[in-house]
Amino acid sequence: MSTVHFPFESHTLDNGLRVILQQDCTTPVVAVHLMYHVGSKNERPGRTGFAHLFEHLLFQGSENVPREGHFKFIQNAGGTLNGTTWFDRTNYFETVPSNELDLALWLESDRMGFFAPSITQAKLDNQRDVVKNERRQSYENRPYGLAFETVIRNAYPPGHPYRHPTIGFMEDLDAATLEDVHDFFRTYYVPNNAALVVCGDFDSAAALARVEHFFGDIPAGDEPPPVDVPTVSGSGAREEITDRVQVPRVYIMFHSPSFNDPEFEAADVLTSLLTEGKSSRMRRELVYERRIAGEVEAFTWPTEGVGMLFAVATARPGVEAHELEAAMMETIEGLRTDGAKEEELVGARNRVRRALIRRLQSVGNRADALAHAQVLRRDPSYVNQAFARYEAVTPDDVDAVARSVLEPDGRTVVTVLPEASDG
Repeated sequence: MSTVHFPFESHTLDNGLRVILQQDCTTPVVAVHLMYHVGSKNERPGRTGFAHLFEHLLFQGSENVPREGHFKFIQNAGGTLNGTTWFDRTNYFETVPSNELDLALWLESDRMGFFAPSITQAKLDNQRDVVKNERRQSYENRPYGLAFETVIRNAYPPGHPYRHPTIGFMEDLDAATLEDVHDFFRTYYVPNNAALVVCGDFDSAAALARVEHFFGDIPAGDEPPPVDVPTVSGSGAREEITDRVQVPRVYIMFHSPSFNDPEFEAADVLTSLLTEGKSSRMRRELVYERRIAGEVEAFTWPTEGVGMLFAVATARPGVEAHELEAAMMETIEGLRTDGAKEEELVGARNRVRRALIRRLQSVGNRADALAHAQVLRRDPSYVNQAFARYEAVTPDDVDAVARSVLEPDGRTVVTVLPEASDG
């Protein structure tokens, strides 16, 4: 059995900040990745979109960094940077030349420890408008842009923390007050609710000392309130929406093992078996043999509290949505009842592991993987265990997941149809 191993060190500062150091001196760059254990699932009804709003606000300066200064300093140093928000976490990351490690650490520590006083009504109003415009462009006015939002709204009952989209709703963004924003920051953007990963060309002892220098004096906060994530066995709900698109697209979601579940890898391999590669079942049957779909994809979302497995297919011109859905379910049910063949499992398993290896080649992606494993699994060593875990997936494992997950009555279906022409 082949293995891939990335040695790393784990430390915890007195204020609770988890620190992971992964030394790789093959290239003179270093990635700094700070992940907060807060995402859209931590938001309450009526105040959605806060985690994503903070992704924008935290680039608007702090006590010691001017507005947009984070971008200017990193880019002038020859680095790259960004931030993202999801259901379970918000992350900020830079990759810089290794001699600029102090710069990246200082910038991240400054907005962790010295951002709150800089939150003004003007900044809130400005970034709220930016996020609302992003929602219009990326969701409301984008082809098929409201599909996933519609899926999760149908898949989860009211009040479930995974029921609303990360970007939030317009009315909630409008209702956000400056006091709401300050409370959210004080609750979640504290060192004991974060993980800092440094990956790349550095001396470990020196890097840990610099992390302690920049982050050690930031006080810990209270433990954030726990989030109740009820298990959902399946809704059986379906909805049709119309959009300015040329052909129908069908989205089918099944409740599946979460990122923390021992069966997660088997579910991930299952999706590869369905649509990855020309020989995968759904691609072979729907795209090449029956020519009913122009494109198909299946994937799992590695979420913390519950899992989601999607199968998505775009119809060829002239194909009706109900015909496409029936064909998708025929393939899915065939896998569920007949089981996986050894040869197709080998191919699917190898594709997943190959993609994992490609992803972990860069220090930035490796830092991201270590941060996710620490924050969502409390175990950064998962990055090294994952290869063997995928290698160990058997046909019986995939069959068991297929039988339990791909339950036809538990699926959530959203169909996006072309708007009726005026003529």
